[in-house]
Amino acid sequence: MTVTATIDVSTPAGRKLVRELEKHKKIVKISNPIPVGEDGLPEKFYTVDEFFDEIYDGLSNRYGVDIRKI
Repeated sequence: MTVTATIDVSTPAGRKLVRELEKHKKIVKISNPIPVGEDGLPEKFYTVDEFFDEIYDGLSNRYGVDIRKI
């Protein structure tokens, strides 16, 4: 028999349950789904390069100078 449960790890009791389940690796398989935003769509993840490109673009627009060339 297989049981699927949803545990809210934002609470102390939920985190305690997950820690206890993680001790039994031979029997328990834990999967973490992709985080979902309030609109129900998956949250966007950024690579380090994408993150810095966004920051540099914002700063360049704000100050009117290409920050990458400074």
